[in-house]
Amino acid sequence: MIVETLETVEIGPASAQASVIWLHGLGASGHDFEPIVPELGLPAEAAVRFVFPHAPTQPVTLNGGMPMPAWYDIYGLGPGTPADEQGLDRAAGWIEALIARERERGVPAQRLVLAGFSQGGALALHAGLRYADGLAGIMGLSTYLPLQDHLSQARAAANRGTPVFLAHGDQDPVLDISLGEAARDSLVGLGHQVQWQTYPMAHQVCAEEIGDISAWLYQVLAL
Repeated sequence: MIVETLETVEIGPASAQASVIWLHGLGASGHDFEPIVPELGLPAEAAVRFVFPHAPTQPVTLNGGMPMPAWYDIYGLGPGTPADEQGLDRAAGWIEALIARERERGVPAQRLVLAGFSQGGALALHAGLRYADGLAGIMGLSTYLPLQDHLSQARAAANRGTPVFLAHGDQDPVLDISLGEAARDSLVGLGHQVQWQTYPMAHQVCAEEIGDISAWLYQVLAL
């Protein structure tokens, strides 16, 4: 099977000792979270590389079939709405290819964080929890957990102890905080180590959250 290689934006040294692969939200691009990197205040000597891939353009059912950058199709967000399982698995293959490239460049999986916002966060959870080797951490911002009912069987043993950071705005009009709470409860119920944070914000990222992300990255990457 040929796996598509995604175009990426990269910030950090060529000889990185750790990597963060960060997935953007629906309709955005890999440039979306570039400005956050300096705000995280990570030490230069830690040699952390940030990789921001661009999602391919595809029709999204939720938005009337309009083509836009998307990791997979979204049929709806209500209870009982089916998920695009095939699309999620295909996208997970793209992310696994990016992880493989980081490993080829000298960063082991144990020094890699898979992160994402909104739809990108859902893919980060989907791909990260199923990845065969243990990651340093998995981060989902303002997101939800797709295919929750499948996870107990589908998750990889190597990432059952991987730290998970989940954050959500309590005024989010796009993905209600209840979706984030459901993701948290599902993961905690399966024994995952989850740090849960809420902020007085909408579907966005705030300064306090960036500070908490920085502290979490320091911890899981042992900076």
